[in-house]
Formats: sequence, C-alpha cells, structure tokens
Amino acid sequence: MGKPMSKTAIIAHFAKKFDMKKKAATSIFQELATLAYKEAKNSFTLPGIGKLVLVNRKARAGRNPKTGETIQIPAKTVVKFRVAKACKEAVLLKKAAPKVTAPKPPAPAAPIPL
Repeated sequence: MGKPMSKTAIIAHFAKKFDMKKKAATSIFQELATLAYKEAKNSFTLPGIGKLVLVNRKARAGRNPKTGETIQIPAKTVVKFRVAKACKEAVLLKKAAPKVTAPKPPAPAAPIPL
C-alpha cells in the first residue's frame, strides 16, 4: 500500500485538473466540509462516495480494561460514514457477475428433399 494523499496533494490535484488557483480549490473543500457538518443531522450524501449519518447508540455495560471493573456506558449519538456501493465496487475492483441468459432453442432442421 502506498502513502495516502495529503490535503495539500488533493487540493493541488484539483487545482491543476480544473485549472484554478489552489486558494480557490481550498475554499471549495472548506465549504464542502462546513456543509457536511451542518447537514449531517439530515444525512449528507456525496454521490458515488457515501453519506454521513447520525446513529443513536443504546446505553450498554462495558469493562474498564485497567481494573476489570464493569462500568455503564451511557447512550449517545455518533457520526458514521456509510460507503456507497459504487465506491466499494470501484475501490475493491469487484467485477459484476456475468449475465446468465437462457440457452437459445436449436434452429429448425432444413426439410429433406424427396
């Protein structure tokens, strides 16, 4: 596995690809992040990538790893990112299963000349 792209590398790529200044590309990404934070409560979707959703977790019993004592973990709301099916398939290079079609019936036999 190679190194992940840094924020600077991503911005430089978009600036070059769309012939814009890095400052403009940076402001686009900042606005996208701000919009995602604001709209996460309603589910924020990036088409083809995935979506941010809020999930309510129930209260549960846990264990303190240091002492082994059982503790109560309170209910809370967490942010999750659900990856889109198209993204999973593209990243994992999953190939679509070939279509299975019914076999063609045999062609009728030519009449035998008498």
